[in-house]
Amino acid sequence: MKCGWREGNQIQLLENGDQFYPAVFSAIENAESKIILETFIWFEDSVGWELHEVLLNAARRGVNVEVLLDGYGSPDLSDKFVSELTMAGVVFRYYDPRPRLFGMRTNLFRRMHRKIVVVDAVVAFVGGINYSAEHMTTYGPEAKQDYAVRVEGPVVEDILQFELENLPGNAEARRFWRRRHRPEENRTPGEAQTLFVWRDNNEHRDDIERHYLKMLANARREVIIANAYFFPGYRLLHAMRNAARRGVRVKLVVQGEPDMPIVKVGARLLYRYLLKGGVQIFEYQRRPLHGKVALMDDHWATVGSSNLDPLSLSLNLEANLIVHDRAFNQTLRDNLSDIIAQDCRQVDSSMVPKRSWWNLSKSVLAFHFLRHFPAMVGWLPAHTPKLAQVSPPVQNSLETQDRIDPENPGVKP
Repeated sequence: MKCGWREGNQIQLLENGDQFYPAVFSAIENAESKIILETFIWFEDSVGWELHEVLLNAARRGVNVEVLLDGYGSPDLSDKFVSELTMAGVVFRYYDPRPRLFGMRTNLFRRMHRKIVVVDAVVAFVGGINYSAEHMTTYGPEAKQDYAVRVEGPVVEDILQFELENLPGNAEARRFWRRRHRPEENRTPGEAQTLFVWRDNNEHRDDIERHYLKMLANARREVIIANAYFFPGYRLLHAMRNAARRGVRVKLVVQGEPDMPIVKVGARLLYRYLLKGGVQIFEYQRRPLHGKVALMDDHWATVGSSNLDPLSLSLNLEANLIVHDRAFNQTLRDNLSDIIAQDCRQVDSSMVPKRSWWNLSKSVLAFHFLRHFPAMVGWLPAHTPKLAQVSPPVQNSLETQDRIDPENPGVKP
C-alpha cells in the first residue's frame, strides 16, 4: 500500500488528553459499524477505564471493535479488564507479547508505537497521545505535553485501508492496495490536503524520515521541530544545519524536564554541532515533552507518533499525518511559539558540554553511532513479531492467546 495526497479534508489539532480524549470518546460513542484502535500504552487508570467503558458500550450495541496494543507498552492490563471487552465481542490483540525474564520485559525492539483510531470510515485520529492519565494537564508536574490530529474527509479512507491491510485475514485488502501506487509528492499544493505516512520494517523503513528531509530541503523561511526523544540520524542533523546555513530559521524544541534523564544526555551531545550550524535550540521546562510535531514555512506540518530517535526511525512501527493547510499550520505555529516564549529556555554556549577529551570522545562516538545505526539494526535479533489475540474469557492472560504471524496472518505458528 502507498497512499497519496488527499484534498478536501477537515483537520483539527488536539492538544493533550484534555482535548484528545473527549474527541475520541465522542466519536466512539457515535460509532455505528466499525472501530479500529491502535495504541502503544493503555493503562488501567481513570482514562483507561473511560476508554474501556465507551468501547464496551459500542461492542454491546453491535459495533465491530478491534483493538491492537503493544506487548511492551501495555503488558499489565488485568484479566478482568480485558475479558469484559472480549466477552462483549471486542477483538483484542497484542503486538509481540513476550514473557518477562527475571521480572524484566524482553520485547525491547520493533515496538508497535502507532496511535490511530478509525471510526466508521468517517473520522480518524493520528498522533502521539496514549491512553493514560499522564496526558491530562490535571495530572500535575509530570503531565505530558503532546498532540494529535482529528481528521474527516478522503484521507480517512487511506487510514482505514492501511488498518484493514494490516489486520490478520485481510489478504484481499493487501492485494488491492499493492496495485494502487500514487505519488507522494504534492504537485499541486493547496489547502486541506493531507498525506498519511508510516514506518514499518518492510517496504516503508524510512518514509517518515524522508519527508522530514524533504521538508528541510524545501524550507525557505522557518522550520520548527518539537520532538520528545531527539537523537536522529546523521542525515537529518546535516539537513537541519544546511537549512539554517542558507538562512532558514530552524528552531528545535526538546525536553528540558524529561521523563527519562538519558534523553537530555543524548540530545546535549548534539547541541554543539547544531548550534554551530545556526540551529536555535529550546529546552521545554514546564513538564515532560511527549510531542512529535513539526512545521515548515506557512503551509507544511506533521503530527504523529514518530520520535526522531533510533527506535522510531529504524525499528518501531510508526504513523504520521502530513498536512498542507495554512490555517492548521498557523494553529500549530501559535501553539509552539507560545511554548517557546513562555515555557522554554534557549540553549546557549554556556549550556553546551565543555570541550574536553572525554566530551569530544562521547560526541565522536554519538555521531558514528547515528551514522551507522540503520546498518547496525540488521545485527539485532531478527525474530518476526507476532500478533496475539486474546480469546474470551481470558484464562492466563498472554499465555492462552492464539499467536498470529502478521506477515502471514492466515498461518498460526
